[in-house]
Amino acid sequence: MHKKKSVWQKCSLYGALFGALALASATAHADQFGLQIAGGIADHDVRKADVGVVWDPKLDGWEIGGFHFTVVSEAHVAYWDIRESQASNPGIWEFGLTPMFRFIKSSGWFRPYVEAGVGARLLSHVRETETRTFSSAFQFTNVVGVEAQFGAHQNYQAGFRFQHLSNGVIEHPSPSINFS
Repeated sequence: MHKKKSVWQKCSLYGALFGALALASATAHADQFGLQIAGGIADHDVRKADVGVVWDPKLDGWEIGGFHFTVVSEAHVAYWDIRESQASNPGIWEFGLTPMFRFIKSSGWFRPYVEAGVGARLLSHVRETETRTFSSAFQFTNVVGVEAQFGAHQNYQAGFRFQHLSNGVIEHPSPSINFS
């Protein structure tokens, strides 16, 4: 048990170091990097807190009727708070990367957009409860959202996302969880 704890302490330290470096980069290139904070709810009384670093490489294209397509990359660290009384692991960490494709309004103070992405996730534990277990720590995620950028410099965002997490049937069984 002590050995597992020290591994997670090292992972937490490296995660904090990565976050500090990402924030330092974001201050140097504030127009390309951003910080994302989100929360989610799933079945079986699971709550999620998520922190992400977003990189916008400015890959814009296909102007259509005042909107255009773009792509951003997101790196996430999330914590699942499982509140069921029979939880085997009441806290699960989720680490992942997701490219997001957006169709966004090209100009204006308020710019609505829709987005979708498919990424990879790694879970710290596979067992939620005695009856609910993921087959592997490696998971895929599908994300869709309706959001908006706003502000004089487009430096604020708000919206709604739906996230599906499963192993994509690479192992059986292939349970899933949906956050919104």
